[in-house]
Amino acid sequence: MISSKIYDNNQTIIPPSEIRKKYNLKPNDIVEWIEDDNGEIKIKFREKSKLRDIIGIIDLETPTDAVELKK
Repeated sequence: MISSKIYDNNQTIIPPSEIRKKYNLKPNDIVEWIEDDNGEIKIKFREKSKLRDIIGIIDLETPTDAVELKK
């Protein structure tokens, strides 16, 4: 079993370095903590999304009014 400590500021380290290398983890990557119906925690790693990665994903047929959306 692999374990890590939670520090006073609620931060922890992803151990060991083999896991970080295997999943190509880098600073600013996201760790998702997923609790299933049985109360078990699963961890998923993903890169932080960048604006250029998501531009063009949504294609709206009608123009969007940001002022109206904010209301």
